[in-house]
Parts: sequence; structure tokens; C-alpha cells
Amino acid sequence: MKQASCLCKNAQTQTLAAHNGGAYIVSIRHGRLKVWEFLCVNAQVENWDDLRLFLAVARSGTLSGAARVLGVNHSTVFRRIGSFEEALGVRLFERLPNGYLLTPAGEEMHQGALRVEEEIAGLSRKVTGQDLRLSGTVRVTTIDMLAFGLLPRHLASFRMAYPGIEIELVVGNATLNLNRREADVALRVGNDPPESLVGRRVGQLVFAAYGSADYCRRNTEPDLAHHDWIGFDAEHAALVRRFSDFLPDVTPILRANSVAAALAAAKAGIGLASLPCGIADLEPDLVRVATLPGDFTLDLWLLTHEDLRRTARIRAFLDFLTDALLNEAPLLEGRLRDVGAEVMPAT
Repeated sequence: MKQASCLCKNAQTQTLAAHNGGAYIVSIRHGRLKVWEFLCVNAQVENWDDLRLFLAVARSGTLSGAARVLGVNHSTVFRRIGSFEEALGVRLFERLPNGYLLTPAGEEMHQGALRVEEEIAGLSRKVTGQDLRLSGTVRVTTIDMLAFGLLPRHLASFRMAYPGIEIELVVGNATLNLNRREADVALRVGNDPPESLVGRRVGQLVFAAYGSADYCRRNTEPDLAHHDWIGFDAEHAALVRRFSDFLPDVTPILRANSVAAALAAAKAGIGLASLPCGIADLEPDLVRVATLPGDFTLDLWLLTHEDLRRTARIRAFLDFLTDALLNEAPLLEGRLRDVGAEVMPAT
């Protein structure tokens, strides 16, 4: 990339300025504005949104996957990718039966677009990190079981404490990238948070076996291996692995990629499910029927990017939620409800 001077006072980080057949992005270094020349297949790229859409398709390999990430419909992605290629005069993707594959020109575009994305995200983080106002938006990403069963009451309390701060909640098992500013804060489970992020462990989710009261009345077999089980798919690999180690001869009769869906299936009486106590214990329709081995736990992490940790609204959210979740330790660790119709406590 080639560095050049810029005399602009008002820079839009979302738009690339077109000049002499190239495209330029603005960055701030040592308090001065700089413009970085970006050349991609000798074509004029006028709008960062075009590159953002291109990157979404390149990452997902499908139009539907890119549409989900961007929050638009399938036809919009199809139309805009076609228009982008037409404007550039080059085909960026091969259309295959199972998805979209980068052409050689697309590969070249991809490398340049990643550099542009990194510069824009870095600039956005640095500018946002200087914001001292307790107002604006905090974009939070987490998985469904936390968004449905744990966060709402704390978000309501946060809203009362900070009425000027708006929360955007992005729910899904897919991990959004905080480096690219797809979210400001992540509430994640797992034992190995990314090294590029900062934050702290705010709790531990302990799992136990749960079933509906009706299921437990109909199935009194003391051996857990003789029960119907609701399991998870590869998106919850850690839980799948632990369940397989615990009951190696059991094949779940239903698998879900969502803990919330597994909880709903257990409430419907389909079978037993390994669920987090901090969520399942709040469900009056569920009975905790067995404890599970000690490795049925997941650490709970609250994370952000280093450049954002001192932004006032993000700092306020991090501090508030950290205190709230640490105070929830008895619930999250399953210490608020005794085992009900215990089938067979695990050792």
C-alpha cells in the first residue's frame, strides 16, 4: 500500500474516496490524517460497503451465509455482487453448485480488501476508544442460551442505570469478530478466549441433567444410559465430547445446535438433556434429575477489544455486567436448587 498526504478535515470511515482509478481509506496516526492507497485489479472501488459485501461472500462461500451476516436478504446479495462485478469488469467468484469460489481476480481482490478492512476497523476502534460520553450504542454478541435465559434481567437493570446507552444484542452460535468491529462486547463460553481480546472470566456454567416432571414420572429407570437423551451437534463440540465420554453407548434421539432448543425439547418431555443450571434451574417445568461429572462446566468470559476498553459506554457496560454475573455465582454453579427426582448422581 502506498502512503499519501490528506488535507481532509472530515473523514468518513465507511466510504473509500475514489481518485485516479484507485481507492483510498483514511486512518489517523499520531493525531494526523493519512490516506492509504488501495489498488485492486486496477479497478475503481468507490464504496466500502461493496468490499464488505464481497468479504462476507468470500468468508461464507454462499449468498445465504453472507446475507445472514449482513442482515439482508439473499436476493440483495445476489444483485449487489453481480453489480459489483459488472462495475469492475471482472468476475470475482465462480458460481458452483455448492457455493461461491474466488476466481484468481477474486483472490487478488480478497487480499487487498482484507487490508482495507483491517485499516478501517483499526481507525474505528481508535476513534471510538476516545469517546467519553455515557451515550450511544453498545453492540453485544452472545449465544442463544445466555441471551434468552441469563441476560434480559441484567439488560433491564443496565437500561435503568444508563438510559442514554442503547444495546444492540446479536444472538447466534457463530462467533462475531471483535477485531473487525462486528460487535463491541462478547459474552462467550469456553476455556480459551482469543488472545487478541481483553476481559475477564465472570463465572462458570455448571451443567446437570434435566427432564420434565411428566417425563420423570413416566421414566423411573435409575440408570441414565437407559433414558432418552437430547444432545447437541458439532457447534457445541465440547458438550458433545463430554457427553460421549460420560455415556459412550448412548445415542441422543434428538440433536440441536441450540441450547435453548434443547431446553424446550426437555420441557416438552422428549427426554433428558444436559443443561446449564443457571438457566434450567429457573424453569419451573424442569426437574434436575442428576448431577454430572465435574468436567461438564464452561467458563463464562466478558470480552472486548483493547482499543475499546476505555470507551465510556463500553466500560460502563463491562463493569455493570461483570458485577451482575459475579453476583450470580450461586445460580450459575447450580447451588440454588437441590437435585429433585434424582435418577443417578454422577461421580
